[in-house]
Amino acid sequence: RFSASIPKTTPASPALCALQCCFKVTPSPAVRAKEALEKGEVPVGCLLVYNGEVIGRGRNEVNETKNATRHAEMVAIDRVLEWCKRHKRDYREVFPQLVLYVTVEPCIMCAAALRLMSILSCCGSVLSISSDDMVDSGDPFECSSGYRAEEAVELLKAFYRQENPNAPKSKVRKKDRRQ
Repeated sequence: RFSASIPKTTPASPALCALQCCFKVTPSPAVRAKEALEKGEVPVGCLLVYNGEVIGRGRNEVNETKNATRHAEMVAIDRVLEWCKRHKRDYREVFPQLVLYVTVEPCIMCAAALRLMSILSCCGSVLSISSDDMVDSGDPFECSSGYRAEEAVELLKAFYRQENPNAPKSKVRKKDRRQ
């Protein structure tokens, strides 16, 4: 699913402003996902928006870095932390104001990290990690999903039609090219 956030503290208009910023002015999460696909990664991309400005961009870098934690959301979080250092801003004040745009719902690792970093709003998840009452896991956040879902699904299909160039030779499966 392609997911977009709507801040819980205001009507939808601020999110729509951020959405216009993401999809008209800067590369969208889908563009980041396409970059990941071109690098042989699972095509996931995301943006973290602060006051209408994209301050964190990420795409999957797992195969490229040989680090299983380098999901798009984690890369974007690192970019926001770098932005905070450059702009002498306290990340604890910035993160609660962020809105996340991501091409697919975050995995449990990324959803937990987003929640612990107090992201204002994010996309939906089957596990409801955004809203479940969990001990010592940060405040719940509001979610919405489905924006540009078809585009995200097509990118994932393209990835899974190809062979994984990073898989060990003994694990490589030949794909049926008739699909």
